[in-house]
Amino acid sequence: MKKITILFLSLIITSLTFSQDAEKAKNTLDEVSSKMGAYKNMYIGFSQTISNEEAGIKETDEPPIRGDINLQGEKYSLNYQGNKFLYDGKKLHVVNTDEKEISITDGDLDGDDGFIYPSKLLTFYKEGYNFEMGKLVNIKGRKIQFITLNPIDSSSDIVKVELGIDAKTKHIYKLIQTGSNATKTIFTITEFKSNQDLSASFFSFNRKKYLSQNYTID
Repeated sequence: MKKITILFLSLIITSLTFSQDAEKAKNTLDEVSSKMGAYKNMYIGFSQTISNEEAGIKETDEPPIRGDINLQGEKYSLNYQGNKFLYDGKKLHVVNTDEKEISITDGDLDGDDGFIYPSKLLTFYKEGYNFEMGKLVNIKGRKIQFITLNPIDSSSDIVKVELGIDAKTKHIYKLIQTGSNATKTIFTITEFKSNQDLSASFFSFNRKKYLSQNYTID
């Protein structure tokens, strides 16, 4: 009976520890979302790398892909892999600079394919994930607190998301997304600016401009 009681107490303590850990992780994410979401707008320069240990692909095998994004509420202007993604809050405009083609769709991408879209960067964690605190790591003199997000849906294309939070600024520093094929996609923020002076038309699609440059608009 004594052994059963000790085991029972141990399970309760373990359960409480996990619960407190999850609550601490969520509170940290809420703090980051509140801090970054309070800015009028944000400019983020980033690099993207890929690794897959099972396939023998190392993060340093290829030069990083670089991009940048301006965010203002739900609106964003993303430059990535030579293309421009412009979301004005109602329509998404994808500008293919190589083919000189532009596709326009109603609404933002829905994320059903498991990708974390720019307009959801500060809120995606609020649904569909369990949380746990990760390691506190020193990266180039900065203390980065990692938080692990595990999808509740076992059939999700995302197996795990790791967010690296700058412990001092409460800004996102790194996002590591592990897919079901064991590939890790690593986004590292290389430049950050807030409250920039942007024109009223910054996130608006300029149809005349692209037509004058002989773009095809679907």
